[in-house]
Amino acid sequence: MNIDEELLLDEQETQREMQYIRQQLPIDMKDSYPDQRLTWVLDAIATYYYESGVLESQAEEIDIDMDEVARYVCSLAEQEGQSPLDAQEVRLIAEADLDFQEQNL
Repeated sequence: MNIDEELLLDEQETQREMQYIRQQLPIDMKDSYPDQRLTWVLDAIATYYYESGVLESQAEEIDIDMDEVARYVCSLAEQEGQSPLDAQEVRLIAEADLDFQEQNL
């Protein structure tokens, strides 16, 4: 598989993930997270997992504190000058993202 094919597959997976997450969100949240904003939130969640060491854990089951994830993402948004995020909304997105990841292992 060449790089272009890998990039295309990655983009398709991202679109499936965002569609799944949107289906999990309450109706009143869906308009608050256009693709660019949702992508930023997902990237921030991934950054949290990377920086916290979650991705390097060898444990069979990992307990992730979703409130901590939400606080981290909200704080990062503030540091980067993003518009403020609601921690409860971020938590819902993080939970939906984790569900998607677990279903697609």
